[in-house]
Amino acid sequence: MENDNLLYSRLRSLRSRKRAIRKDVEKQIRTKYKRSEELWDIRRNIPWIPLDKPYQRGFVRFFVIREDVMRSKDGDFFEGILKKINTYMYSESRRFLKKKRKFGRRIYVAREQKLKQISTYSWNDPKLGLTPRERQYFLKQEEYCPARKMYVPYYEFTESWRFTLRTRPNMITHYKPVDFELEKEYAELGDYLGQYKIVGIIHKTIYGKSYPWKRKREDISLIRSRKYVTCTISATEIAESLQDL
Repeated sequence: MENDNLLYSRLRSLRSRKRAIRKDVEKQIRTKYKRSEELWDIRRNIPWIPLDKPYQRGFVRFFVIREDVMRSKDGDFFEGILKKINTYMYSESRRFLKKKRKFGRRIYVAREQKLKQISTYSWNDPKLGLTPRERQYFLKQEEYCPARKMYVPYYEFTESWRFTLRTRPNMITHYKPVDFELEKEYAELGDYLGQYKIVGIIHKTIYGKSYPWKRKREDISLIRSRKYVTCTISATEIAESLQDL
């Protein structure tokens, strides 16, 4: 009798076995995720090696301060702002064109380049280092995001006329050596962690939520929702039109 009780105590239920398997899988995923983060840091910290013979690879376009603004007393002030919102665009030719389909034909149009828009997260981030005086030159705007189905606020520089675009040859002066074994391991981990089910487990167990970027439906304003933006007729007008039938 005692042997039977000991045998039954050692037998695990189906629910317990499933829980143990799930915990083991989550542990393996967490281990591979940490290894992937370590490899990413190693790849990022590989030192650059200067080239013996630098070469040109296309052109780069960026913003610079206008000469009249630079000669003014606030030249250094706006130069500091430009360092935080400057953008760089690369192209094979100096014209910076892109293909666009118009009336069934492919044409080339100029690529538009704007200053960097500051998100609300970066706006409050001390790493950006915006001073109270610099914040006065930014205006808060909102733009609809189809993926999140909501209006996303951002901050835009109001006096963009103080800067102008400049194009220069894009010179390659350094290169980063490639470790094939490291790249192979990092690619294998990326393929595994990029699977649909694995991504869901990572978001739930490591990040804390399965879909942290989604909001509750009741938090979304009905007026700002795309579902109601397209409605141009009011409810009373619809009712009156139905009564006339």
